[in-house]
Amino acid sequence: MKYINEEKINNVLVDMAKFDSRRLDVILDKAKSLQRLTLEESAVLLSVENPEYVQRIFKAASFVKDTIYGRRVVLFAPIYISNLCANNCSYCAFKSDNQLIKRKALDAPEIRNQTEWLLNRGHKRILMVCGEAAPGGKSNVDYYTEAVRAIYAAGVGKNKIKRVNVNCAPLSVGDFEKLKSSGIGTYQIFQESYHHQTYLRMHPEGPKSDPDNRIGAIDRAFKAGIDDIGIGVLYGLFDWRFETLGLLSHIEHMEESLGVGPHTISVPRIEPAEGVEMSSNPPYKLTDEDFKKVVAVLRLSVPYTGIIMSTRESAQMRDSLLNLGVSQISAESNTSPGGYSSGKEEQEGMTAEKAGMTAEKAGMTAEKAGMTAEKAGSQFSLGDHRSLDQIVGALITHDYIPSFCAACYRMERTGENFMQLAKPGTIKGKCSMNALITLKEYLDDFASEPVRMSGYKMITRYFKQLDPLEQERLKLFFAHVDSGVRDEYV
Repeated sequence: MKYINEEKINNVLVDMAKFDSRRLDVILDKAKSLQRLTLEESAVLLSVENPEYVQRIFKAASFVKDTIYGRRVVLFAPIYISNLCANNCSYCAFKSDNQLIKRKALDAPEIRNQTEWLLNRGHKRILMVCGEAAPGGKSNVDYYTEAVRAIYAAGVGKNKIKRVNVNCAPLSVGDFEKLKSSGIGTYQIFQESYHHQTYLRMHPEGPKSDPDNRIGAIDRAFKAGIDDIGIGVLYGLFDWRFETLGLLSHIEHMEESLGVGPHTISVPRIEPAEGVEMSSNPPYKLTDEDFKKVVAVLRLSVPYTGIIMSTRESAQMRDSLLNLGVSQISAESNTSPGGYSSGKEEQEGMTAEKAGMTAEKAGMTAEKAGMTAEKAGSQFSLGDHRSLDQIVGALITHDYIPSFCAACYRMERTGENFMQLAKPGTIKGKCSMNALITLKEYLDDFASEPVRMSGYKMITRYFKQLDPLEQERLKLFFAHVDSGVRDEYV
């Protein structure tokens, strides 16, 4: 596999397993100064097992995350536009030979309807996801760009989607140029496994069976002008230490050859999926404690990068990982095409939230709706069925600022420009200001009464921490929000 030296990774894992507490101190001090860690230094952290030392790693990761991004957490929702797929991946419900799921490819009006359902809940950022096959004889890129345009065309009152990020199959340079012209934000693609033989075994048929074509897609995307890239590993396919170092090796290649590292890293674990026996018993299951360590080590190893946590994980796990480095989370997700709707059951759930029903009762409604949708062609089962309003409320309770910001894309703070702000931590001020603006928009337009009240208290508390010039600037933004203006940013 290109860029991945398996012999080097294996040797590093063996050599760095000899733990030295003095070296741990040096590595953590380096990480807290916001410097990138080497492969060897990351391997040392991955080898730590003593609970006392692991807690020191966790504390350092929390420090680095807050230093660069502050207390803001970005929220988004996925829209699965299709589960048609030419691949036969061993772990995925969309695999081509799975006869147990209902296949569906949304057309433009359906995609727009799905988007408007999410807009009605308060969402402003979308991750568009699809299988590697287009309907009706269309090319993949034509279907993707048509879908992106449909998402941007949706609107509910003054609310529109601010940014569409895309998780789709590898494309040629020319097709990536077409995708970029549709106005996407981040292009997201996961290698799934960086272990060559495991990759080949897990992807026996279809275009995805070529690991070099997949890993090379990132270089082609950059050549086409897409400079914001999201990468990731699917944990559970092979040894988690090897996979993490494989991911970091890929990042080293990006930094050396492209001049820019990934905008985001995702860390999904295999979850049960209908018609996929292996998904219920992964060959290399990652424990919760080791999973936490992975997130913390990635935060220390690549401090500038956003770390994404999906609703695969439970609410409790997701809440705990925010303190270890996660900076973006999905909310109220559905992984089946057409899974969002404005049906009676969901509308009753929304009414319950507005009326201030207990989180437990509203959560049961959301979970019931989510479990029903999961039987209709979803990619995997979900662990967190909370509504967006419940997740916003939980973030506020834990003193994290919910953010729907997409300002960096509008201000061309992407690629190298973003890295220049993120690496020294100067992006924090802009992130915090924009998070407060978008939080007020959500509270005014969508929040239940309990969340609205707690959110206003949060805004007041953080407002007092700003210097006088920032306070005056934020007052002006808030006055505009009060007058009905939406989507302003710094």
